[in-house]
Amino acid sequence: MSIVAYSHPFVVGVDTHARNHVYAIVNASNGALLETRQFPTTGSGINRAIKWVARRTEGNADSLWVIEGAASYGAILAGTVATHGFAVAEAPRMDTKKNRGVGKSDALDSHRIAMATLPLEVEKLRRPRLNEGIRQSLRILVASRRSMSKDRTRAINALNSLARSNKLDIDARKKLTPVEIEEISRWRAREEELSVSIARTEGVRLAKHILELNEQLSSNENLLDELVRVSEAAPMLEETGFKAIAAAKCFVAWSHEGRVRNEAAFACLAGVNPIPASSGNTTRHRLNRGGDRALNSALYMAAVSRMTYHAETREYVEKRRAEGKTDKEIRRCVKRYLARRVFRILNASAKAKMMKEAS
Repeated sequence: MSIVAYSHPFVVGVDTHARNHVYAIVNASNGALLETRQFPTTGSGINRAIKWVARRTEGNADSLWVIEGAASYGAILAGTVATHGFAVAEAPRMDTKKNRGVGKSDALDSHRIAMATLPLEVEKLRRPRLNEGIRQSLRILVASRRSMSKDRTRAINALNSLARSNKLDIDARKKLTPVEIEEISRWRAREEELSVSIARTEGVRLAKHILELNEQLSSNENLLDELVRVSEAAPMLEETGFKAIAAAKCFVAWSHEGRVRNEAAFACLAGVNPIPASSGNTTRHRLNRGGDRALNSALYMAAVSRMTYHAETREYVEKRRAEGKTDKEIRRCVKRYLARRVFRILNASAKAKMMKEAS
């Protein structure tokens, strides 16, 4: 395996921010810092930065751009640089302890990003997701759904709390049902004590907000389903436990063929790779609590569904239980299997799509 210092003549480290990006160009052969400069995050600023890098590297197309926050502040920059034919990678994780006694600035950070990349293996670089077309659309919808789901949960909790702490003539000893929430949304003003009247008005507002969010989430899921069916993730909808939401989360994390080098790396990205947790006479593995939590959540829900409704998975569960495995350990194994299957489905679908477009 070749490292970055031997594969690319120059490395451009980029420390990204909302208004300006700071660029540092490093000669990969000897680690010398050529120059550091700051440019605005506007389209013209990014184009000026690319031209400046081209001048300082004598137009070398093999230069590697290492961008911090390639999925957030650096997303537009990463996409623009990629369209110009340059190799792009996400910045490696930095050790903040090394900053002690040295100081911190945007110029120093961009230089550190470039230097930290030089000894890394090229195949293990973190490649950014594609921010265009269906992929970016699904990513936006998934992020919006996450925000709306959290907002709905907060509203439901607030309404439950309101109903339990005020005399609103509704039994709130248990969590309010959808039917009860709809009933609350139709309440009218009454002649009653001021605090109760205010509580009733607030309850109506919360109930209507919950119903509105329900409609928005339903519309979001329908749109996700439409986009997934015309993407490389379409075959996943035929798998038990995977509907539009789970398939979209998996596709967004995978992004495109080549971003994740193999199924083991995809399992690590999903946080489902087994971690040794053995001691003495006990040999076992535990769940990984890292990785992309949205992807992990999709695999978790799919695993729960398959362990309940999928015949082959249920047989596997009974077999492992007979071996003395706990449900958590069995679910970990199922999630690891699903990560492998999802990766293979997406890769095969991408290759089939490329062959179809080429023919």
